[in-house]
Amino acid sequence: MAGFLATSSSSAAAIWASLSSPSPKSLVHSLSPTPGQSGGRKFYKGIAVTGKKGRSRFRISITNVATEISPAQEKARKIASMKSQRPVYPFSAIVGQDEMKLCLLLNVIDPKIGGVMIMGDRGTGKSTTVRSLVDLLPEITVVSGDPFNSDPEDPESMGMEVREKVVRGEELPVIMTKITMVDLPLGATEDRVCGTIDIEKALTEGVKAFEPGLLAKANRGILYVDEVNLLDDHLVDVLLDSAASGWNTVEREGISISHPARFILIGSGNPEEGELRPQLLDRFGMHAQVGTVRDAELRVKIVEERARFDRNPNEFRESYNAEQEKLQQQIASARSSLPSVNIDHELRVKISKVCAELNVDGLRGDIVTNRAAKALAALKGRGEVTTEDIATVIPNCLRHRLRKDPLESIDSGLLVIEKFYEVFA
Repeated sequence: MAGFLATSSSSAAAIWASLSSPSPKSLVHSLSPTPGQSGGRKFYKGIAVTGKKGRSRFRISITNVATEISPAQEKARKIASMKSQRPVYPFSAIVGQDEMKLCLLLNVIDPKIGGVMIMGDRGTGKSTTVRSLVDLLPEITVVSGDPFNSDPEDPESMGMEVREKVVRGEELPVIMTKITMVDLPLGATEDRVCGTIDIEKALTEGVKAFEPGLLAKANRGILYVDEVNLLDDHLVDVLLDSAASGWNTVEREGISISHPARFILIGSGNPEEGELRPQLLDRFGMHAQVGTVRDAELRVKIVEERARFDRNPNEFRESYNAEQEKLQQQIASARSSLPSVNIDHELRVKISKVCAELNVDGLRGDIVTNRAAKALAALKGRGEVTTEDIATVIPNCLRHRLRKDPLESIDSGLLVIEKFYEVFA
């Protein structure tokens, strides 16, 4: 909505003068009313105005100054921000589990693959590996202050308020932020996941307002569900609907609202505690199986590395900084080159033939295999998909789609590999 600024102070004039000159960064100036006053928040040409209807006086505080930030300052800011957060085990420090790590990296490179389901023995580092992915996630452009992480360039990823601002021709304040990873706990309620009525606004202002949930926060990010096979059925249905449509619709207390909910769905679990329904399994683009490491030397190395991390997390993370940065650059390069990666028509036909002969329901298997093979080629720095790329990813893309009976166990991938070599030979 259009806002206006009513003030006669010289500081306000200085603000308007600074807006007339181009700035390398999009900055937001916060204006708040005097203590005891409350009101809505309006944006006008990058200025956030907080005020009450009928009031024209504001206390102005500039929270950001338009100054050129050097690369060294920006790097120092990011390092300081990382140090203030809870230490996470570095992704590059994880020993073994190459199949799981590859599936996660391919989904970061191409989120349209559709996520990954990780099943394996307890204590094999499933949740540790997923949470370590946070450091490698690239930055994206979002609309500042928007609870849905709206993309200022893509209408399909915008919330309704942002869309209305675009239609009215208002300028959107944008910032760069890392892709969000949302952890969905097993005890979460449906209201917390989908969103509900804002009780605070209902009590203080007497209006019905929507309070976004975890699905809103996960838009354009990653939604991680640990022990997904133990999740309540009604929450599973909510995730199914959102994963299929990319939108979340909430009907609560007279409020009807829809918002974008496009996320990479990552789940992990122990098969001893029960398998997933085939309908939910099909929503995951890839399936990774994790086994316990049997090599004694490797097990000793894992134990020693974990002991080092527990003793001094920050020092341990610093020892892997170079490898982490190299992997970040590799992912960024792969994401930028992905649109130019080609896959030969003959290879596409053979992929579909494998899916048809394995009696895979639907076309998700064909689509995901094509996408994963292209993402792997981009990760390796090539512009063409090879047969080796397809052989690497096709077991992870198809084996969880072969199960017709919920009581059956998931194929280990041998059936897929046999059919692959039969068709591609």
